[in-house]
Amino acid sequence: MTTVAVNTYTHSVTYVADNILKSLKDIIRLSGLDPSNLVNDWDTNMRALKTWLGTQDLERVVLEIYNKTTGALIVRWDIDIVYSWNGGGGFWTDTDQLKYHLRKAGVAPSDACYDIKMKSKPGRPDVQGWGPGSYRSTDGFIRHNLGSTIDHNGLGGSAAYWRKS
Repeated sequence: MTTVAVNTYTHSVTYVADNILKSLKDIIRLSGLDPSNLVNDWDTNMRALKTWLGTQDLERVVLEIYNKTTGALIVRWDIDIVYSWNGGGGFWTDTDQLKYHLRKAGVAPSDACYDIKMKSKPGRPDVQGWGPGSYRSTDGFIRHNLGSTIDHNGLGGSAAYWRKS
């Protein structure tokens, strides 16, 4: 019985991690940006996601789209992690909801850049390629919550985006 629960949770971790990265790729691409940097770092990002989802240390995944010249934030996307794993139920990713809100957020300027950051709990295991960092200021921005966008048996992500008020 324990083995089944562990294997099922591992499957949930893999599903959620994969769909977080796919969602970020969609956001980047539909924002008018080149997803090459994300794709090039896919393995490093996946390793961090799977490690910290597996230990339940991951709190949030952040995509910051910013002005290449000034470094100022243009728009920010958050995926807050939800740990209500129940070992049963279904799995889904709401890509339509993301696409709808991407249209509302608008296309980024062609010279914009992006960074992916992950907020984890203190004492989490180290993952090669990841270290401490900071977020760009959200002063003057409003957060819009989308609600649940990814779920696998209760392990999932709830998305939001920040735009200028």
